[in-house]
Amino acid sequence: MQLTGIHHLTSVSADIRGNYRFYTQVLGLRCVKRSVNQDDVRAYHLFYADAVGSPGTDLTFFDWDMPRERRGTRSIVRAYLRVRGAEALEWWARRLREHGVPTGEITERDGRPVLDFEDPEGLRLSLVDDGGQGDEPVPWDRSPVPERYQLRGLAAVVLSVPDLEPTDFVLREVLGMRAVGAYADPDPEHPGDPGHSVHVYAMGPRGPGAELHVAVQPGLPVARLGAGGVHHVAFRVADEEEHRAWAERLNRFRIPHSGIVDRYWFRSLYFREPNGILFELATDGPGFTVDEDPVTLGEKVVLPPFLEPYREDILAHLKPID
Repeated sequence: MQLTGIHHLTSVSADIRGNYRFYTQVLGLRCVKRSVNQDDVRAYHLFYADAVGSPGTDLTFFDWDMPRERRGTRSIVRAYLRVRGAEALEWWARRLREHGVPTGEITERDGRPVLDFEDPEGLRLSLVDDGGQGDEPVPWDRSPVPERYQLRGLAAVVLSVPDLEPTDFVLREVLGMRAVGAYADPDPEHPGDPGHSVHVYAMGPRGPGAELHVAVQPGLPVARLGAGGVHHVAFRVADEEEHRAWAERLNRFRIPHSGIVDRYWFRSLYFREPNGILFELATDGPGFTVDEDPVTLGEKVVLPPFLEPYREDILAHLKPID
């Protein structure tokens, strides 16, 4: 029983039309599922990924009218996206700047070349050269980004915690991750500041798509969720049998959790680690093509079967996004 990597990352947008344009037209991802938040059906839930929504390629967003996130600790603070090679990083640096997206310089972090930037609502993202490691995504032939430069999926996700020890226990003893190293991350706003320590945990075969990075930042205020902030991170579980075993494991450790939730395209299990960050364990299947033709993924609002009787009312409260 082993987690195999990052499944998806879910964040908040207060400008879902702008969000849709940025992720499809600038970053070149495909909107593979246009649905609603199953717990708040007046809000969109959009899924951006490779051509078929392969596990590990999903960035998803809840459409909530909220002020901007207040940054701080006890939160998810950055997500890395994989590209292949130094040429791809240089190409992306030019593309982002041409679209008015401020970027940092290409630099090295934890032994890998990276390029930092933010989406229009302040979600902190980085591109990382994965050296060709990790699952191969399915290219989207209608992307505005040439195939050789398309985003290859999620890499490391970075948490900020004030105290490492309780989170470390959950990651290693409960979730079976391996502590594989640490690095110092300087504060870009204070040149010369040695910054904070970041501890690296690996899942499955490791590689840039199967790491969680934990920054220890006791001096920061507690974050407040808002637009541009991350709601939760999901980790990959191979199948439903293993998923049930994870629920039983959380019970053995007396960790409160949601129980298994059928999201129709995958099964979910939610719990909070000791610093309050929301984790999800999500199955790789059945996948986004279970209810749509792969050719037309994401082009219309799709609801799970239990919401279909309410389709007319749900659609009446959704705004157009394209």
